[in-house]
Amino acid sequence: MADYDWAALARSLPFTALAVVVVLGTTFLVALRVGKQAVVDVAWGLGFVAIALVSFLASAGEGDDVRRWLLLVLTAVWGCRLAWHIWRRSRGKGEDPRYAELMAKAPGNPQLYALRTVYLTQGAIMWFVSLPVQVGSFETSGTSWLVWVGVAVWAVGLFFEAGGDYQLDRFRNDPASKGQVLDTGLWRYTRHPNYFGDACVWWGLSLIAFSAWPGILTLLSPVLMTWLLAKGTGKPLLEKDMASRRPGYVDYVNRTSGFFPLPPKSRTPGEDRG
Repeated sequence: MADYDWAALARSLPFTALAVVVVLGTTFLVALRVGKQAVVDVAWGLGFVAIALVSFLASAGEGDDVRRWLLLVLTAVWGCRLAWHIWRRSRGKGEDPRYAELMAKAPGNPQLYALRTVYLTQGAIMWFVSLPVQVGSFETSGTSWLVWVGVAVWAVGLFFEAGGDYQLDRFRNDPASKGQVLDTGLWRYTRHPNYFGDACVWWGLSLIAFSAWPGILTLLSPVLMTWLLAKGTGKPLLEKDMASRRPGYVDYVNRTSGFFPLPPKSRTPGEDRG
C-alpha cells in the first residue's frame, strides 16, 4: 500500500480529463461540420484510448511495466476496433434517430443542448469508467494470476462484441433478412452479444487493476458500465420500439436471454429472462 504513488496519480488525473475534453471537443466540431451528432459514437472508444495513452505515459517509471502495457494495448485494441466498426457502419448515412429525436426536443439552441446532454455526460462517464485503467497504470506490484484472468475475460468480451457485430453486419447486408430477426450464432444465446462483450471487456481490464492495491477501489467503474449497457442507455433504448419494426421480435424476447448468454428457451411463449 505504501509503495503506491498517490501523488503521481493525482498529477495525471487533470491530463486524462483534458484528453477527454480534446477528443470530445474535436468530435463536437466535426459534428457541426458534417451536420450530425452521431459521430460522437465513434469517439466513445477513441476517448478511452486517449485516456489509456495518457495514463501509460504518466506512469512511466512508476507502475509495473507488464500491467501498464496490458492496460494500454488491451484498451487500444478494444477502442480502435469499436471506433472503426461504428464509423464503417454509419458512413454515408444520415443522423441517428436517437440524436434526431433528442435535437428535435431541445429547448433553445439544439447544438448547445447536445453539447450539454450528450458530450458532457459521455465525457464524465468515460472518465469514471476508465478509472481502473488510470489507477492500475500506477500499481507497482508484479503481475499475479488475477491479471491473466482479467486478460481472459477481456478476450471473451472482445470475441462476443466483435463476433456479434460481424454477425449483425452480415445479417443486415443480406436482402433476405429484411424484416426478420437475427437469432442465430451468438444472437441465439443473448439478444445483445455486443453489449455483453463490452461489459466483459471492462470487467477484464478492471480485474487487471484489481490484482494490486488500490485497484479494487475502482469497482464502481465496471459496475456502472454494466448497468448502462444492460439497464440504462444500452439494451432498453435499443429495444424500445423493436417489436413494432420486427414482427418476430416478441417471440425472440420470450426465448432469448436479454444480456447474459444462456441456452434459448423453447418457442413456447414465456417470461423474458432479460
